[in-house]
Amino acid sequence: MIADPLSVSLFEMRLEEIHRRDPMLRYEISIHDFIALFPLKIKNGRPLKPEQPSSFALDRDVFLQVLVAFNQSFN
Repeated sequence: MIADPLSVSLFEMRLEEIHRRDPMLRYEISIHDFIALFPLKIKNGRPLKPEQPSSFALDRDVFLQVLVAFNQSFN
């Protein structure tokens, strides 16, 4: 089963907002690469929470904002 397209779009918009609000993140990684760090994985018809990316050292506070954005988008 595929996740609701509106929820996916909402999650991506929230990731863009997180990227725009963080002054250092804007200079470290592009907005498209930032969104690509959090691919949507589905298990048993439900989206799984994103994991801390191993390819990019992400600040803990930024990752917590990503988790909040995920919960707001899919719950």
